[in-house]
Amino acid sequence: MNPENLSREELCQMIDHTFLKAFATRTDFEKLCSEAKKYHFRMVAINSGPVSLCKELLKGTDVHVGAAISFPLGQMSIEGKAEEIKLAILDGADEIDYVLNIGKLIEGDLAFIRKEMATIVSLCRHAHVLCKVIFEICYLDDEQIKNAALIAREVEPDFIKTSTGFGISGATVQAVRLMKETVGVKVKVKAAGGIGNWQEAKAMIEAGAERIGTSKGVQIIQEFDAETQKER
Repeated sequence: MNPENLSREELCQMIDHTFLKAFATRTDFEKLCSEAKKYHFRMVAINSGPVSLCKELLKGTDVHVGAAISFPLGQMSIEGKAEEIKLAILDGADEIDYVLNIGKLIEGDLAFIRKEMATIVSLCRHAHVLCKVIFEICYLDDEQIKNAALIAREVEPDFIKTSTGFGISGATVQAVRLMKETVGVKVKVKAAGGIGNWQEAKAMIEAGAERIGTSKGVQIIQEFDAETQKER
């Protein structure tokens, strides 16, 4: 995708507006949802607990509510992740971003990763919600990233995603490119973690990302507006 051809609305619809802090309060969620409505972002990305609150705050809009599952460590059983997803969907989640079991991937237990992904994708598909698989690339080498992406190409979640934003580093252009080249057209890529401005977002989109997860969505759109204005 060429970011130079993006309209403002198209860019806004690529942004998952994020607030995943432990200290989040109702005031934070009200601000998050208000900004998402104002800028017409695609989704608010939150932990699973406040899903019902954000669903209520966004009533009457087409902004999705996305629940982060087993976040940020991924160290839950498949059954535990499935139960958290079921509860989030009951509370109104439109999209699910789950952290895969990073340790199992590093160990090379690809059968576990495939079972986990297939279980969760099937659950989400049955409920008609989008499913994104978070890799947490900062702990993985290229072969491990590719192995997880190959499983995704087979299982077909809606997206694979670079990072939680809580690891030792976040998204990289190189990882986005590798992930996209591996999954091809069947699965989309979401870049998240440390994307703080329009230039960084633009680089991720050029590399193949079709969603951007960021807590700096408002700043990104303001910078996009300023750049667009300067070009006129």
